[in-house]
Amino acid sequence: MSVSLWSEETSEVLRGPGVCRKRVVEGLLQLEEKYLPSPLYSTLIQRDPDTREALAKWTLEVCREHRCAESVFLLAVSLLDRYLSTSLSLPVSPTCLTAACILIASKLIDNKADMESIVLATLRWDVATVTASDFLPHFLSALSENEDGQRTGHTEGFLSSVRSLSDTLVALCVCDAHLLGTPPSLVAAAALSSACRALGNKAPEMDTITTLLAGLCQTEKVVVQYYSELIDSISTERLRSREKQVWDLDGDKQDEEVKDDRAGTPTDLREIQF
Repeated sequence: MSVSLWSEETSEVLRGPGVCRKRVVEGLLQLEEKYLPSPLYSTLIQRDPDTREALAKWTLEVCREHRCAESVFLLAVSLLDRYLSTSLSLPVSPTCLTAACILIASKLIDNKADMESIVLATLRWDVATVTASDFLPHFLSALSENEDGQRTGHTEGFLSSVRSLSDTLVALCVCDAHLLGTPPSLVAAAALSSACRALGNKAPEMDTITTLLAGLCQTEKVVVQYYSELIDSISTERLRSREKQVWDLDGDKQDEEVKDDRAGTPTDLREIQF
């Protein structure tokens, strides 16, 4: 009797990159629920989001100042939320806690070891959190090629711009308390959808992209559309707030109408700063 050395899994992998991508995304979807903050914590933060948003923005500033990868920032905020979700109380020094989360995420060793130990003990050393940055490469890959491995019509330059803008929108989402508790897969899908729309994709193509992302997230298309529109709203509000600050500093009221028009332009999403 002949024995085949090919396993069923190996045969399935050889069918195309789309199969591998789907299995990786499914694995991440199963893991992400484990690392979401508790509903109670999310509710408490919604009542007074200022402190949490300040810590998230400070984390972003530190990570950018030290040129950390985007995934370091997302993981650090995730660790912060999970710690606070478990303890439901801020330590004496919230910035020390935040710094510890950054150090853990970036795998650095510093004099914050005691706080690191407290965070790690609270989280029971389970710090391999699933974040939106884990999903983005797979979602982008789905846009660049179909399940048979054939290239789509999107250029490398377009995909690079989409990834850059998606990273910015994901960071914006993580800092905003309204999206606290949203699964990272939905944040990544909605940010990617919003980025594609901002970079000039037409309505019919956007419908195809949204359907594809919803399928990868194993959710309804309307859910991805809802969160994408929510991100658009948050982004527009951020731009208007930034422009108002500039206007207040300059004292020039003549450009107010022009600036209001620019704030509604989707491509202005690329000008978001924290």
